Amino acid sequence: MSGATGSIAGPWRPRSALLLGLGLVLFAILLGLGTWQVQRMRWKEGLLETIDRRTHAAPLPLADVEKEFAASHDVDYTPVTVTGTFLHQGERHFFSTWEGDTGFNVYTPLQLEDGRFLLVNRGFVPYDLKDPAKRRQGEVAGKVTVTGLARNPLPEKPSMMLPDNDVAKNIFYWKDRDVMASSAGLTAGAVLHRCRQDAQSRRSAGRRRYHHRSAEQPPAICRHLVWPGRRPCRGADPEAPPPGEGRLSGRS
Repeated sequence: MSGATGSIAGPWRPRSALLLGLGLVLFAILLGLGTWQVQRMRWKEGLLETIDRRTHAAPLPLADVEKEFAASHDVDYTPVTVTGTFLHQGERHFFSTWEGDTGFNVYTPLQLEDGRFLLVNRGFVPYDLKDPAKRRQGEVAGKVTVTGLARNPLPEKPSMMLPDNDVAKNIFYWKDRDVMASSAGLTAGAVLHRCRQDAQSRRSAGRRRYHHRSAEQPPAICRHLVWPGRRPCRGADPEAPPPGEGRLSGRS
């Protein structure tokens, strides 16, 4: 009996060692994933705290935001106020959705007094209102003051899953600031940032139905905007319009 037992147990020893080794490797992987999840959660919580703090701060002049970007390369969600004139003929269209509707966020160049530009995300329009001729009443003339939140520029396409921008059709699937600026006929290096205009400054410009979003420039200071006083939720689109705001429909 002892000999039979030994002959049966012998082959199982290498298998037991292999299973034990695999179990230890699996345990190490799960432990690493758990640690990564905790670190990521803390990073997200810190990011949300930073966003909340910055969005409740007083708006800064553009020059101060540029100085901060030059020093830290981080001005995400920093409130900024600028004054200029919209160049509606240069608007660019970013493919987006809002409350189940397919359409576009309209980015319009804002020419500053020093000759530079900001690309201002002025809000969402449904697909059938992509043509500016269908919403002329929404084209504010003359000098306007825009208050919004600055964003850092995107250095590259965020995901390989995104389609390439269709510049010829003026449809952008990711916010390539420099290409958006050049395709709008703006001089290279003349566009600074992107910032989204808040609700109050939008109404003062006579555009209740626009949900303005951002103002941009080529160096790369501002990119997107979040509505002041609104804390983004995890997983939510930071550029989604605030509750109760209408679409950019060309009505005042």
